[in-house]
Amino acid sequence: MSDVTILGADREPSPGAGLSFGIDVGGTGVKGAIVDLRTGEFVGDRHRIDTPQPATPEAVGRTVSQIVEHFGWTGPVGLTMPGVVKNGILRTAANIDDAWLGTDVRALYSERLGGRPVTVLNDADAAGLAELRFGGGAHIDEGLVILLTLGTGIGSAMLYNGTLIPNTEFGHIEVRGTIAEKRASAKVRKDNDWSFEKWAAKLSEVLTKYERLFSPDLFIAGGGISRKSDKWIPHLTNEVPVVPARLRNTAGIVGAAMAVAEEL
Repeated sequence: MSDVTILGADREPSPGAGLSFGIDVGGTGVKGAIVDLRTGEFVGDRHRIDTPQPATPEAVGRTVSQIVEHFGWTGPVGLTMPGVVKNGILRTAANIDDAWLGTDVRALYSERLGGRPVTVLNDADAAGLAELRFGGGAHIDEGLVILLTLGTGIGSAMLYNGTLIPNTEFGHIEVRGTIAEKRASAKVRKDNDWSFEKWAAKLSEVLTKYERLFSPDLFIAGGGISRKSDKWIPHLTNEVPVVPARLRNTAGIVGAAMAVAEEL
């Protein structure tokens, strides 16, 4: 799916009419868009601002406010964060300032946005919600689906019968004495200059471990490397089917918009 989808000049970019708003907070960029929840597509362009450095809560809060003001959006806002979020509080922080640890991010963003309702969730969890409804898992009506984002590390989302089980962090599970993301992330492949075939063998070990622990029905593979899935998925030797993510860099925004609309 393209980052940009124009749905018609006669449609007002405001809450209601199946529209919602999502923002994806990352280590390098903060991105937001209005989302049509009937299709999972953006209404117009997304808007991106470089993540401020240092990426403190106040600095990122200002950036989020700028993105919302850019669209003139007046309704609730869904946001992702690169870390574990429990009851609105960030318990881990990846690629952002350590000042975030223990921060009530839901309260912070709500204050920055004039007291409006805000939902905050882990970025991989948001991607999982979006992929299950509009992407690689859209054909699955029931069962256990695991989304993995294969990048600098391995992010994860688990959904059972469409319900999100949040903050799984499967990249930290040990596989033969090494945590999974140190064994089979896309970064590890690049750092070691492995062929796709060799890397697929390492990833297969990780997937097989997940199969033994969780008995999933489907894996969805996300991250930039999913664009080249034809080069490595055929070399996987685990038992459970693996399909590439389809929404790619729009998934976090779409999932955040879904989460706030559904009051997750």
